Amino acid sequence: MNKEELEKNIGYTFKNKELLNQALTHTSYAYENGIESNEKLEFLGDSILEFISSNYIYTTYPNLKEGEMTKVRASVVCETSLHKVAKKHNFSDFLNLGKSERTTCKGGRPAILADSVEAVIAAMYIDGGLQYAEKFIIENLKDDIEIAVHHVGEKDYKTVLQEMLQVHGNVKIEYNVLREFGPDHAKQFEVEVRCNNKLLANGTGKSKKLAEMDAAKKAIEVL
Repeated sequence: MNKEELEKNIGYTFKNKELLNQALTHTSYAYENGIESNEKLEFLGDSILEFISSNYIYTTYPNLKEGEMTKVRASVVCETSLHKVAKKHNFSDFLNLGKSERTTCKGGRPAILADSVEAVIAAMYIDGGLQYAEKFIIENLKDDIEIAVHHVGEKDYKTVLQEMLQVHGNVKIEYNVLREFGPDHAKQFEVEVRCNNKLLANGTGKSKKLAEMDAAKKAIEVL
């Protein structure tokens, strides 16, 4: 599909079209075609995303304490939020995926889509400057940040899930790491949560803790 449609979706026209193409090139496609993947752009985009979101939270919500700002950022700068951004702009229609990856999951796994958003952020920064990357980040995450700020004092998902499950007595809740994947600079974890050995949900994240929180959140939604 013509990537001009994606440029329209994200509100930015690239001077260097190859940068956008690289940002959308997964390692599976890069390996099959002997070209560079989006891993390095993803690395840079992750740092830009953290900086811009941190600065926005710091300047927009001056009454938040340091720990609260950290919690807000962690709840927004995550795979779930970035996957939502990717879906909003139909990133799956433009991803360059290898044959095996496309066969396994035609539209791209959530982690791949989330990574591509970080890579596109870096590509926008390189191509046009920080102001364009900042505009894209704030426009797409400010609502989620606002929600997170309003709920920052509430219990985390693991605590909520535990209280839901223990309402009728003690239960055994387990979080098990299923796998680690991704490059060393952007390691991802997949975790399952079980109650009395019954699988409730799986979650992913950039740390075991974040993956556990994601699994608990999805389990709450299921319950």
